[in-house]
Amino acid sequence: MLTVCETFRSIQGESTFAGEMCAFVRLSRCNLRCSYCDTAYARDGGAPRTVDDVHAWVRGQECRLVEITGGEPLLQKDTVELAGRLCDDGHTVLIETNGTIDISPLPEPCVRIVDVKCPSSGAADSFFMHNVNELRLHDECKFVVSNRADFDWAREFTAKFRLAGRCTVIFSPAWNMVTPSDLAAWMLEKNTGARLGLQLQKYIWGDARGR
Repeated sequence: MLTVCETFRSIQGESTFAGEMCAFVRLSRCNLRCSYCDTAYARDGGAPRTVDDVHAWVRGQECRLVEITGGEPLLQKDTVELAGRLCDDGHTVLIETNGTIDISPLPEPCVRIVDVKCPSSGAADSFFMHNVNELRLHDECKFVVSNRADFDWAREFTAKFRLAGRCTVIFSPAWNMVTPSDLAAWMLEKNTGARLGLQLQKYIWGDARGR
């Protein structure tokens, strides 16, 4: 059984899959309270749905790409079963996680998008460090950058753990906190081995829910 906040089909706005049509499964509950969170509505509530039900919904969307997100999806044990079924169906499955929980139980084909929290999030000490060793070339690490101090912290973290050689690293500007042009300038000034990631859904739909 899963507690589901919402399911919807949209354009993938983030990650290396940005721009593709995607079926989204947003699960409820989160163990963090990040300062810039734009899905606080997923922290509580939600509706109980069986893995069979959610699996059937995804299959009906006719999307190759699926993202399971939250909230924090790894707080729910049946997330692993759902991800496995979707992988077995031939979907490309993205799991977006806040990095506080062990990612190793997830099926090997999954693309784990691990959010490493920078200091301005208020949760910079929350990262489960063993996850660094679990990263593979097709996984992604995301840093949401709210200011120059966050950028410098993310650059040092990336270098210390040689993340650019383990997976794709993405630096993303926090919406309405730092401009894409400023973050791009910092990245050009200091080579990080990361790529710039923008939230396409924000530019298309603003803060509309279910997008």
